[in-house]
Amino acid sequence: MSDGEKLIPINIEDEMKSAYIDYSMSVIVSRALPDVRDGLKPVHRRVLYGMYDLGVFSNKAHKKSARIVGEVLGKYHPHGDTSVYDAMVRMAQEWSLRYLLVDGQGNFGSVDGDSPAAMRYTEARMKKMSEDIMADIDKETVDFKLNFDDTLYEPTVMPTRVPALLINGASGIAVGMATNMAPHNITEVIDGTLAYIDNNDIEIDELITMIKAPDFPTGGIIYGMEGVREAFKTGRGRIVIRAKVGFEEVNGKEAIIVTEIPYQVNKAEMIKKTADLINDKKIEGISNIRDESDRTGMRIVYELKRDAVPNVVLNTLYKFTQLQSSFSVNNIALVKGRPQMLNVKDLIHYFVEHRHDVVVRRTQFELRKAEERAHILEGLIIASDNIDEVIALIRSSKDGEEARAKLIERFNLSEIQARAIVEMRLRQLTGLEQDKLRAEYEEIMKLINHLRALLESKEMRMELIKEELVEIREKYGDERRSVIEYSGGDVSIEDLIADENVVITISHAGYIKRTSLTEYKTQNRGGVGQKSAATRDQDFLEHLFVATNHNYLLIFTQKGKCYWMRVYEIPEGTKASKGRALQNLINIEPDDKVKAFICTQDLKDQDYIKSHYVVMATKKGQVKKTSLEKYSKPRVNGVAAITIKEDDELLAAELTNGQSQILIAVKSGKLVRFEEAKTRPMGRTASGVRGITLRDAQDEVIGMVSVDEDNINDTQLLVVTENGYGKRTKLEDEGEAVYRITNRGGKGVKTLNITEKTGALVSINTVTDADDLMIINKSGLTIRMDVSTLRVMGRATQGVRLINIKGNDSIAAVTKVMKDEEEEAIAVDGEELEIDPNAILEDDSDDEDDVTDDQEDAEEESDETEE
Repeated sequence: MSDGEKLIPINIEDEMKSAYIDYSMSVIVSRALPDVRDGLKPVHRRVLYGMYDLGVFSNKAHKKSARIVGEVLGKYHPHGDTSVYDAMVRMAQEWSLRYLLVDGQGNFGSVDGDSPAAMRYTEARMKKMSEDIMADIDKETVDFKLNFDDTLYEPTVMPTRVPALLINGASGIAVGMATNMAPHNITEVIDGTLAYIDNNDIEIDELITMIKAPDFPTGGIIYGMEGVREAFKTGRGRIVIRAKVGFEEVNGKEAIIVTEIPYQVNKAEMIKKTADLINDKKIEGISNIRDESDRTGMRIVYELKRDAVPNVVLNTLYKFTQLQSSFSVNNIALVKGRPQMLNVKDLIHYFVEHRHDVVVRRTQFELRKAEERAHILEGLIIASDNIDEVIALIRSSKDGEEARAKLIERFNLSEIQARAIVEMRLRQLTGLEQDKLRAEYEEIMKLINHLRALLESKEMRMELIKEELVEIREKYGDERRSVIEYSGGDVSIEDLIADENVVITISHAGYIKRTSLTEYKTQNRGGVGQKSAATRDQDFLEHLFVATNHNYLLIFTQKGKCYWMRVYEIPEGTKASKGRALQNLINIEPDDKVKAFICTQDLKDQDYIKSHYVVMATKKGQVKKTSLEKYSKPRVNGVAAITIKEDDELLAAELTNGQSQILIAVKSGKLVRFEEAKTRPMGRTASGVRGITLRDAQDEVIGMVSVDEDNINDTQLLVVTENGYGKRTKLEDEGEAVYRITNRGGKGVKTLNITEKTGALVSINTVTDADDLMIINKSGLTIRMDVSTLRVMGRATQGVRLINIKGNDSIAAVTKVMKDEEEEAIAVDGEELEIDPNAILEDDSDDEDDVTDDQEDAEEESDETEE
């Protein structure tokens, strides 16, 4: 050890703590986080100031990037040249910054992740906005500090006229914290800032009406507003961004065309990963991907296979690829040298506060300069008024010092004024120049008065800030690039979709579509029907439902599974189109079939789901009641709705309020009616209890309806047989039950006289005179008729012919629809309809009298069994 040196023992733990805190604070303050006032990190500020030093303004020629980087390294930024060049490159990339600060010339990289050319090949200069960020920097508006070697001064912050932090955002990883701030539209930001200046107590909810959401340089769609609101109010939030897509026909195939991708997504990497997922069979339905982007814009083409459903493929792409990504907002910036989490109002507040400080300092500087000039002008005016004496005095002096001293003594001038007079040029003695002196003095006195008034009035200063902001808005304001899709906020996606009545049809092979109800027109009873849908060979339409676009659709299959979707998510088709395969819309098993559906209101409404039940019936006569609450949280792969026993299948499901009556009809023409309360609520996986006893092994349940207690007297039953016969019967006639209420599990009473001519019972519905009837047969023909044209008959009658059945055809489905008053009574749509006048007049109602009905009731009652 050298003389005079000594060892100081220290605790290594304390030293490590101290060193780590110093290091972390250095990274936080001097590298990774932007300043809340100008939105710049030190490296960006130094790049811009280095360019300012070099005079590389927007109206000057470009300079080599290496020259600019060298200037910044040598004077202000003692780190690697890569860090400086990378920062400068990013400020010139239109897919990185919403508003560019550097005008680059040469290869500055691409959205595919290509590296920029080396700095010796590229050139750069400032953008106009950078000049506005540094406007008035020479007017003592901001503090300067010594650089790393104490030889030069650099600004600690820029006197920006532009709210740079809000419009360009920032991202950086410090030690123990990180920042990730989204860019916004300058027009919206300035509108919000002006509103804040007018009312400092403005609520964030009101600011959101002006600054609607972030505005990303790459455009895209901001999907949902919940994350945006959260970010605006707290400084943290997750914003979902989707690519902007369209559908086109390319080479005879449907294709998904992507024209904008989410912010900070590498296009080439995204396409490569998508191709890998297709090869691994994780994404189905895409036959080819091409990148057709060029200098005119982005265009990625996803060619689809012939049987693929574009919307389904697109949703899969959103789920598995970066066509949908999220931007996690984390608004941390330096406030007075300390990192702080900021909401949108805080960001505006600190910008306005900084701007006010800059205006005050600029005004003080300009006032001082104006007063100094006025002082000199006063001296020059005194000299011009006494010019002969001044000249004589100067000529009589041996040197400048003596001349100044004599002038000061004679005219009571200051040192500065005397020096200005001595240094005055001869041309200033002309009359014109003297007039100019006086005019300049008057102007400068007006300026001084204005600047003094500005310093005395905060209102005037704020008005000046607003004027400068409006000027910036007019200079740089542009349209939004990112579209906002209000799918999860005050404006929901339902508001964008008309809540109209639609017909949902499902074919035997599982093809589904929705069609506007107005496409179906009313015909008279006995009509042959009009072509409803194009079906494949040996396929026929099996289910036909009526719903509205905003309903939730619970889909029940014969294996007892329940699936969930919104009606507007069902692909729309014309009356003649075959629809889309249901397997592409829900994850239904290949050997399963849809058997029932329930339309419900909002499944998030607790009062609604707790007061409603789902009642199900199986082919073998089992019934089960479950609370709707059990189906309010469905899964992608469906949920178990009922446990189906061997050789049985789910047939029907009804939504009830707990006070309804249940009617179950069987193929042999019998029907049982019992109170819903006789069936207790069960869990989703229960198999239920017996609802009706079948006549024999060949008999089976064909349908179930539920009737609300309030509507019993008005309710009529419509039953239809497979050969086109049907009738309607009252449930109660003048207080007397036409169909008696029994315990569940009985054999039931006759509902229609089944003969060889009528064929077996195929459908049961509740109807009123206000309904229309839609009948569809297995060949795909439909007929729509007015229920009021069918007269009410006795319970055990045979009914009348509703539709002419040709050949071996038979009825597949029957449903009721609401009457549309504006529709025509008979309409021919597409093809000429054949109306059989005999069918319209024919009435095969072999009505039996009431005595016969009563005798039959007595016989059937003796056969009933109770469980």
